Amino acid sequence: MRPGDVLLAALPQADGRGKDRPVLCLCVVPPFQDFLVCGITTQLSNRVDALDEVVAVTDDDYGTTGLKAASLIRTAFVALLPRSRFEGRIGFISRERHRRLLTSLAEFLASAARRSSGSANWS
Repeated sequence: MRPGDVLLAALPQADGRGKDRPVLCLCVVPPFQDFLVCGITTQLSNRVDALDEVVAVTDDDYGTTGLKAASLIRTAFVALLPRSRFEGRIGFISRERHRRLLTSLAEFLASAARRSSGSANWS
């Protein structure tokens, strides 16, 4: 498993039970080599502009993703998971798409940090 891989992982649902769902490996996190992942859904209407990205069936890398339908990569739906939580690899996205997703997540977090700087009382 490596960054850019589309994996199946047992993710907790609203009812607390785990369900195998597709996720995207964003990066490997030291020191335990856990995986920072984000969720993938077919609920395209949940898209957050400038943060999430649609994988359309017409996209060049759709065929390598292993996804069964057009899907939405939800970069704000993140989790840190150990290797034991994965059921396997189903595919991968292009390096370009992976870079875009990391960049949009980083820009979103940087913008949130700027907005909250000095405006919140953290004591």
